Amino acid sequence: MTMKESLWLKLSYWIDELSKWAGALGALASIALALLIVYDASMRYIFHEGSVALQELEWHLFDILFLLGLSYALKHDKHVRVDILYTRFSPRMKEYVKIVSMIFFVIPLGVLIVWFSWDFVAQSFAQHEMSPDPGGLCCRYVIKSFIIVAFVLLVLQAVSETIKSLYRSGAMK
Repeated sequence: MTMKESLWLKLSYWIDELSKWAGALGALASIALALLIVYDASMRYIFHEGSVALQELEWHLFDILFLLGLSYALKHDKHVRVDILYTRFSPRMKEYVKIVSMIFFVIPLGVLIVWFSWDFVAQSFAQHEMSPDPGGLCCRYVIKSFIIVAFVLLVLQAVSETIKSLYRSGAMK
Protein backbone atom coordinates (compact mmCIF):
# COMPACT_ATOMS: atom_id res chain seq x y z
CA MET A 1 0.00 0.00 0.00
CA THR A 2 1.41 3.36 -0.97
CA MET A 3 1.46 6.44 1.23
CA LYS A 4 -1.24 8.02 -0.96
CA GLU A 5 -3.55 5.01 -0.57
CA SER A 6 -2.92 5.03 3.15
CA LEU A 7 -3.95 8.68 3.44
CA TRP A 8 -7.16 8.07 1.48
CA LEU A 9 -8.03 5.06 3.62
CA LYS A 10 -7.34 7.08 6.80
CA LEU A 11 -9.69 9.78 5.55
CA SER A 12 -12.29 7.11 4.87
CA TYR A 13 -11.80 5.72 8.38
CA TRP A 14 -12.35 9.13 10.02
CA ILE A 15 -15.46 9.77 7.95
CA ASP A 16 -16.77 6.33 8.95
CA GLU A 17 -16.14 7.20 12.61
CA LEU A 18 -18.07 10.44 12.19
CA SER A 19 -21.00 8.53 10.69
CA LYS A 20 -20.81 6.04 13.55
CA TRP A 21 -21.18 8.87 16.06
CA ALA A 22 -24.04 10.38 14.06
CA GLY A 23 -25.74 6.98 14.12
CA ALA A 24 -25.21 6.73 17.89
CA LEU A 25 -26.77 10.16 18.37
CA GLY A 26 -29.68 9.06 16.18
CA ALA A 27 -30.05 5.93 18.31
CA LEU A 28 -30.21 8.06 21.45
CA ALA A 29 -32.86 10.18 19.76
CA SER A 30 -34.88 7.01 19.07
CA ILE A 31 -34.73 5.98 22.73
CA ALA A 32 -35.73 9.48 23.83
CA LEU A 33 -38.53 9.45 21.25
CA ALA A 34 -39.91 6.12 22.48
CA LEU A 35 -39.89 7.29 26.09
CA LEU A 36 -41.46 10.60 25.17
CA ILE A 37 -44.25 8.91 23.20
CA VAL A 38 -45.05 6.60 26.12
CA TYR A 39 -45.11 9.58 28.49
CA ASP A 40 -47.19 11.75 26.14
CA ALA A 41 -49.72 8.99 25.42
CA SER A 42 -50.01 8.17 29.12
CA MET A 43 -50.63 11.80 30.00
CA ARG A 44 -53.24 12.19 27.27
CA TYR A 45 -55.19 8.96 27.75
CA ILE A 46 -54.86 8.39 31.48
CA PHE A 47 -54.76 11.93 32.86
CA HIS A 48 -56.41 13.78 29.94
CA GLU A 49 -53.53 16.26 29.79
CA GLY A 50 -51.83 17.05 26.50
CA SER A 51 -48.92 19.23 25.49
CA VAL A 52 -48.28 20.84 22.13
CA ALA A 53 -44.60 21.23 23.05
CA LEU A 54 -44.23 17.50 23.72
CA GLN A 55 -45.88 16.60 20.44
CA GLU A 56 -43.58 18.98 18.58
CA LEU A 57 -40.60 17.55 20.44
CA GLU A 58 -41.61 14.09 19.18
CA TRP A 59 -41.43 15.39 15.60
CA HIS A 60 -38.08 17.04 16.27
CA LEU A 61 -36.61 13.83 17.70
CA PHE A 62 -37.95 11.88 14.74
CA ASP A 63 -36.31 14.41 12.39
CA ILE A 64 -32.98 14.00 14.18
CA LEU A 65 -33.30 10.22 14.10
CA PHE A 66 -34.05 10.16 10.39
CA LEU A 67 -31.54 12.79 9.31
CA LEU A 68 -28.61 11.46 11.32
CA GLY A 69 -29.46 7.94 10.22
CA LEU A 70 -28.86 8.76 6.54
CA SER A 71 -25.07 8.61 6.63
CA TYR A 72 -25.12 5.70 9.07
CA ALA A 73 -27.37 3.68 6.74
CA LEU A 74 -25.10 4.42 3.79
CA LYS A 75 -22.04 3.36 5.80
CA HIS A 76 -23.61 0.00 6.66
CA ASP A 77 -25.11 -0.54 3.19
CA LYS A 78 -28.66 -0.53 4.61
CA HIS A 79 -30.03 2.03 2.19
CA VAL A 80 -32.67 1.58 -0.49
CA ARG A 81 -31.38 0.02 -3.69
CA VAL A 82 -32.94 -1.84 -6.59
CA ASP A 83 -31.32 -5.26 -6.21
CA ILE A 84 -32.82 -6.98 -9.25
CA LEU A 85 -29.64 -6.63 -11.30
CA TYR A 86 -27.17 -5.73 -8.56
CA THR A 87 -27.29 -9.14 -6.84
CA ARG A 88 -26.18 -10.83 -10.08
CA PHE A 89 -23.12 -8.61 -10.53
CA SER A 90 -19.61 -9.76 -9.73
CA PRO A 91 -18.01 -8.20 -6.63
CA ARG A 92 -15.86 -5.96 -8.82
CA MET A 93 -18.84 -4.79 -10.86
CA LYS A 94 -20.73 -4.03 -7.63
CA GLU A 95 -17.85 -1.76 -6.59
CA TYR A 96 -18.02 0.06 -9.93
CA VAL A 97 -21.78 0.53 -9.54
CA LYS A 98 -21.20 1.97 -6.05
CA ILE A 99 -18.57 4.36 -7.38
CA VAL A 100 -20.82 5.61 -10.18
CA SER A 101 -23.88 5.92 -7.94
CA MET A 102 -21.94 7.87 -5.28
CA ILE A 103 -20.25 10.23 -7.74
CA PHE A 104 -23.22 10.87 -10.01
CA PHE A 105 -26.19 10.58 -7.65
CA VAL A 106 -25.56 10.70 -3.90
CA ILE A 107 -22.87 13.38 -3.79
CA PRO A 108 -24.55 15.80 -6.24
CA LEU A 109 -27.94 15.34 -4.56
CA GLY A 110 -26.44 15.94 -1.12
CA VAL A 111 -24.60 19.05 -2.30
CA LEU A 112 -27.78 20.40 -3.92
CA ILE A 113 -29.80 19.89 -0.77
CA VAL A 114 -27.15 21.64 1.35
CA TRP A 115 -26.94 24.47 -1.19
CA PHE A 116 -30.68 25.05 -1.42
CA SER A 117 -31.38 24.63 2.29
CA TRP A 118 -28.68 27.10 3.36
CA ASP A 119 -30.88 30.22 2.89
CA PHE A 120 -33.87 28.38 4.36
CA VAL A 121 -31.92 27.63 7.55
CA ALA A 122 -30.20 31.05 7.66
CA GLN A 123 -33.56 32.82 7.42
CA SER A 124 -34.90 30.69 10.25
CA PHE A 125 -31.90 31.64 12.41
CA ALA A 126 -32.24 35.33 11.52
CA GLN A 127 -35.93 35.35 12.48
CA HIS A 128 -35.39 33.24 15.62
CA GLU A 129 -38.18 31.09 14.25
CA MET A 130 -40.42 29.37 16.74
CA SER A 131 -43.59 27.36 16.66
CA PRO A 132 -46.69 29.27 15.59
CA ASP A 133 -48.79 27.16 17.96
CA PRO A 134 -49.52 28.41 21.48
CA GLY A 135 -47.43 26.35 23.88
CA GLY A 136 -45.16 25.18 21.08
CA LEU A 137 -41.39 25.00 21.06
CA CYS A 138 -39.01 27.86 20.45
CA CYS A 139 -35.80 27.62 18.43
CA ARG A 140 -37.17 25.86 15.35
CA TYR A 141 -34.00 26.97 13.56
CA VAL A 142 -31.99 24.40 15.51
CA ILE A 143 -33.93 21.49 14.06
CA LYS A 144 -33.79 23.02 10.58
CA SER A 145 -30.00 23.20 10.82
CA PHE A 146 -29.97 19.40 11.05
CA ILE A 147 -30.88 19.35 7.35
CA ILE A 148 -27.49 20.84 6.49
CA VAL A 149 -25.62 18.73 9.04
CA ALA A 150 -27.24 15.51 7.83
CA PHE A 151 -26.55 16.07 4.15
CA VAL A 152 -22.98 17.18 4.77
CA LEU A 153 -22.53 13.91 6.67
CA LEU A 154 -24.18 12.02 3.80
CA VAL A 155 -21.84 13.60 1.23
CA LEU A 156 -18.83 12.80 3.41
CA GLN A 157 -19.98 9.20 3.81
CA ALA A 158 -20.48 8.92 0.05
CA VAL A 159 -16.88 10.10 -0.38
CA SER A 160 -15.77 7.43 2.09
CA GLU A 161 -17.74 4.73 0.27
CA THR A 162 -16.22 5.85 -3.03
CA ILE A 163 -12.70 5.63 -1.57
CA LYS A 164 -13.36 2.13 -0.24
CA SER A 165 -14.92 0.98 -3.51
CA LEU A 166 -12.02 2.38 -5.52
CA TYR A 167 -9.64 0.49 -3.26
CA ARG A 168 -11.61 -2.79 -3.38
CA SER A 169 -12.10 -2.62 -7.16
CA GLY A 170 -8.37 -2.28 -7.69
CA ALA A 171 -8.65 1.16 -9.27
CA MET A 172 -6.52 2.66 -6.48
CA LYS A 173 -3.72 0.15 -6.72
